[in-house]
Amino acid sequence: QVQLVESGGGLVQPGGSLRLSCAASGFTFSFYAMSWYRQPTGKERELVASISNGGRSTNYADSVKGRFTISRENAKNTLYLQMSSLKSEDTAVYYCYGRNSWGRGTQVTVSS
Repeated sequence: QVQLVESGGGLVQPGGSLRLSCAASGFTFSFYAMSWYRQPTGKERELVASISNGGRSTNYADSVKGRFTISRENAKNTLYLQMSSLKSEDTAVYYCYGRNSWGRGTQVTVSS
């Protein structure tokens, strides 16, 4: 079955960086566009970034443009989110999404 497993979350100070990974299995990863979403505590889940199946096209939420980079390695069935210049408002559970499936999420906390 389809599995998406996120990793790389943690506690980071404001201005710091983190790289999230999403390991995909159970489907042909290179056929599907993929996305990262996030959900702050008590708020709705929101789209952070998307990438086309081949990786040539990307889209970002205005709030993360210029700070986050989505990428993928189809040979490794892995999706990434490089996050830089992190702010407290980036604190959330980050989810990988693709092929109509969600991962379980990884917590990112930005705090001094």
